[in-house]
Amino acid sequence: MHPESSAVPAQADLLPALHRMQARLGYIPDQAVAELARTCNVSRAEVEGVIGFYHDFRREPPGRRRLQVCCAESCQAMGADALAAHAQARLGVGLGETTADGGVTLEAVYCLGNCACSPAVMLDGRVHGRVDATRLDALLAEGHAA
Repeated sequence: MHPESSAVPAQADLLPALHRMQARLGYIPDQAVAELARTCNVSRAEVEGVIGFYHDFRREPPGRRRLQVCCAESCQAMGADALAAHAQARLGVGLGETTADGGVTLEAVYCLGNCACSPAVMLDGRVHGRVDATRLDALLAEGHAA
């Protein structure tokens, strides 16, 4: 075994450690970055870089509900831009933000695998196709959000 190989497993643990933390807490708190860096034998800048590179990692607590609007080509061609604008106006937040009451986090995603039923959204882990403003309002109302 090479001396430098002992650091490799710790570095390789960074991504799984970030996923575990986000699954447990819902986000990656600022105070966890230094501890993750120490544990995984990487710099704080490397931890921040990984968090920033992968769009699924959050630095703030998410809302109780998560609304993802697909903004990939197929959905764009079928009105996703207007749907995203409607969602922002309805919720009063921009993409990547959470409503003031912590009710809904609105996110842009790039393909939900539902291209035949564009535009698509994912709300609370369930994919919905052929969504327009009226249907989006109904979906949000089902969960008493916003």
